[in-house]
Amino acid sequence: MLKVAIAEDDFRIASIHEDFLSKADDIEVVFKALNAEETLDQLKQHPVDLMLLDIYMPDQLGIDIIEKLKAIQPDLGIIIISAGTDKHLVQQTLQKGVFDYIIKPVSMERFLETIEKFKQFKEELERKEEVDQAFLDQYFGRASVPEQEREMPKGIDPLTLQKVVDILKKYDGISAEKMGEEMGASRTTARRYLEYLISINQCYAELEYGIVGRPERKYFRKDRTL
Repeated sequence: MLKVAIAEDDFRIASIHEDFLSKADDIEVVFKALNAEETLDQLKQHPVDLMLLDIYMPDQLGIDIIEKLKAIQPDLGIIIISAGTDKHLVQQTLQKGVFDYIIKPVSMERFLETIEKFKQFKEELERKEEVDQAFLDQYFGRASVPEQEREMPKGIDPLTLQKVVDILKKYDGISAEKMGEEMGASRTTARRYLEYLISINQCYAELEYGIVGRPERKYFRKDRTL
């Protein structure tokens, strides 16, 4: 059960957010607070996993109590939900280590997406003895997109691309002409796929000079990505 608190000076908005939370599974709203002082007092009495925090409250800015909240509960997750769009204010808030920043008015879809992301992050973190790079990349939104899910540019077919990759693995350097022969396509088509692999950093090309004639462009695989 994820325990959540709502710090929002407008009780109508707080009720909307509470209603959004009721649509998610395993969520308990522990308390709602209308100002910064009440938020701090309530957190001392009722620890929670996640705080939905407004910036503009009547007694203090939400940004000014983030460190106080963390002092009370160091592992507290904080999601800012605010109408504040000032660049410097947003920058200062993000630097204080909040999990997310959502601008009002909030759509239910965006709201629940963030809540679910926090739940997953917390659950996975609690299961781990140590974190790895893949886990951090997922949290910070830098996880790589699987090859099959990438949106291919016009003229690049995923199945044909995989065939080119497989052929490339068999050679220590291959020309576009030889690739065309191997894949049963023209040299122009083969070159298009090979140049695309260069563009996504999965192979590279070098000019190979023979005894006579013009230099030939050969393509080489990158072991670390193929």
